[in-house]
Amino acid sequence: MRIYTRSGDKGKTSLISGKRVAKHDLRVEAYGTCDETNSMIGLGLSFLNGVDWADKDTFLEKMHRIQTILFHVGAELATPDDKEVKWKLKEGHIQELEDQIDAWDKQLEPLRNFILPSGHSASSALHTARTVARRAERQAIALNEQEDVNPLVISYLNRLSDFLFVAARYVNQSLEGEEIPLKADI
Repeated sequence: MRIYTRSGDKGKTSLISGKRVAKHDLRVEAYGTCDETNSMIGLGLSFLNGVDWADKDTFLEKMHRIQTILFHVGAELATPDDKEVKWKLKEGHIQELEDQIDAWDKQLEPLRNFILPSGHSASSALHTARTVARRAERQAIALNEQEDVNPLVISYLNRLSDFLFVAARYVNQSLEGEEIPLKADI
C-alpha cells in the first residue's frame, strides 16, 4: 500500500465514509487533534526507554490501552453522524479512566497548589498531551454544535486530560522528578 495518494493536494480529505471535506473541517480538526494527543503520549512513553521502576510495565500497558482507545475515538470523530461506526466508545471506557485516576491519586502527594509542567521529560510530555487533549475536547464540542457527536466522546476527552495530568504526576513521583509549584508572586 502506498503512503501517499495525492488526493489531498487540493485541501480536501476523505472521512471514513468516503465523503470529501476540507482539511480544516471541524471534524478533521477534532480527530486530527486526537491523533496529535496520541502522538504526544507516545513521545512521553519513549522517554521511559531505559528507565525502570516497579510499576513501569503495568503503567505502559495502561497507557497503550489508552492510546488504542483514543485511536478509536478519533475514528468515531472521523465518521459522520449519518454513518454507523464499527467501534463505539462506552461508558465503561470513561469509568476505566476514573478508576485509574483514583488509584494513582491515592499514591500521590496531595496537591497544595497549582504546579508547573516540569520534572522528568516523560512527565512534561504527558502534561503537553493533556493540553492537546483539552484542545481535542474543545473541537469536539464545537463540532457538536454543528452536528451530533457521541456525548461519550466529549466526556472521554474531558476525563482523558485529567487522566494525563495524574499520569504525569505519577511518573514524576515514580522517577523522583521535581514538581515545581506555581509561585503566587511574579
